[in-house]
Amino acid sequence: MFGYGSLIWKQDFPFIDSSTALITGWERRFWQGSHDHRGTPERPGRVLTLIQAPGAGCVGRAFLVEPDVFEHLDYREKNGYERIETEIDLGASTVTGLVYRASEDNHAFLGPAPELEIARHIHESVGPSGANRDYLLELAAALRELGADDPHVFGLEAALLREHGP
Repeated sequence: MFGYGSLIWKQDFPFIDSSTALITGWERRFWQGSHDHRGTPERPGRVLTLIQAPGAGCVGRAFLVEPDVFEHLDYREKNGYERIETEIDLGASTVTGLVYRASEDNHAFLGPAPELEIARHIHESVGPSGANRDYLLELAAALRELGADDPHVFGLEAALLREHGP
């Protein structure tokens, strides 16, 4: 299984092994609404989904898990996400694995918006899993630890900190 968002730094499931990994043809974007974790039904937060982008790469973490872990993950990713197969580059090898993606036609999809608008939305949103701002800042820190460059995430982080401070 491939994690590209909060699963990079927050695993609430057992796993056998994990490693830094890459999927190609995808970019992460804060275009999915979160009614149940980083926002509420009245004021959804913004969380990640994957958008197809030929030639692009998305760095994250690959997890080797037992099949029964997917029952928990399916519940966690219930707000518009579906499991899809993708090739996961582990460096020394490539494997077929699963990733959760929220497509553009799901009920919670918010879509693109100007960077500053997304940063403000993230700053103002809070849900049962905490402040949406923390999700963005934790992700940016985790991507730096992985040595990943993500202009979308780092641009939003810079806009949020410029507007609202640390």
